[in-house]
Amino acid sequence: MGELIMSAPVAGLTSKNRITAEDVVMLRREVFGDGVVTRGEAEALFALDATAKDKCAEWLEFFVEAVTDFIVHQEKPAGYVSQENADWLIRTISRDGMVDSRTELELLVHVLEVAKSSPSTLSGYALEQVAHAVVEGNGPLMTGGRLIPGSIAKAEVELLRRILYAYGGDGNIAISRAEAEVLFEINERTAAGDNDPSWNDLFVKAIANFVMCSAGYEPPVRDVALRRDSFFEQADPEIGGFFSRMVSDGLSGIMEAYRSPGDVEAEWESRNKAAEALARRAETVDAGEAKWLAEHIGDRPLHENERALLTLINHASPEIHPALKPLIDKVA
Repeated sequence: MGELIMSAPVAGLTSKNRITAEDVVMLRREVFGDGVVTRGEAEALFALDATAKDKCAEWLEFFVEAVTDFIVHQEKPAGYVSQENADWLIRTISRDGMVDSRTELELLVHVLEVAKSSPSTLSGYALEQVAHAVVEGNGPLMTGGRLIPGSIAKAEVELLRRILYAYGGDGNIAISRAEAEVLFEINERTAAGDNDPSWNDLFVKAIANFVMCSAGYEPPVRDVALRRDSFFEQADPEIGGFFSRMVSDGLSGIMEAYRSPGDVEAEWESRNKAAEALARRAETVDAGEAKWLAEHIGDRPLHENERALLTLINHASPEIHPALKPLIDKVA
């Protein structure tokens, strides 16, 4: 169980099935006393979390802080999660491939938030936990509440947003294909559900970020591209419908994040033209992205937020790949 369990003050906790606020103060002194959180100490904390059924409110914060410190900061360069530590964390918190503790789920997301960079497997694993909870109706939720199979509530959307924000560290500004795959799976499996409106907003922004950003152009940082401001709430009284509202004032709000600010000063003219050319190239959906999107939507009737996504692409992309033409024609 590691050297922490061997200390006399901690040994008593393993048998009393309870952790109090006073115990957490003692644990902080034991764990952080030398300034280093070791793997043995992290493993001991996992053991305490598993055996103690009655834990005080202070335990969650301490447990997440201490184990995150080991995973993120104890190997050089500090702030970068190694593949080894990512694999260790996934093995440690997995039960048949799933996380079954709110404490461990919070730990997983917090590691992603604190780290400057982490392996894509860690972000993908976190997203899969939410997808499983939404589709199957079981699994841990940090905020509690009841899960309804086939529906996505605001709590799950915000958890997805936290994970997507968190993985936007070094070199991970655009949404990855692996992330987009999970989001599309959730969208397909919840299409008939009573979903929170925030899901439509996040889905369209995330998938648009993926399909409209290409090599050679730096997309907006994730917290700008996926911000909570809902463009679906900006209704134009002259045009009705879900996707029509999206492409009124809301479209300009999205695309503003993908363009460099204009400047009329003469010395900025050439720079602005170059930025505009890069932006236009980035807005063009290339063959690979077009094929990916067409395959995921297929020939079935469009879901509401897929209409919004295709309408955005139709209005914002200067070139539409032939693979997308049949789908674009449905919303033209």
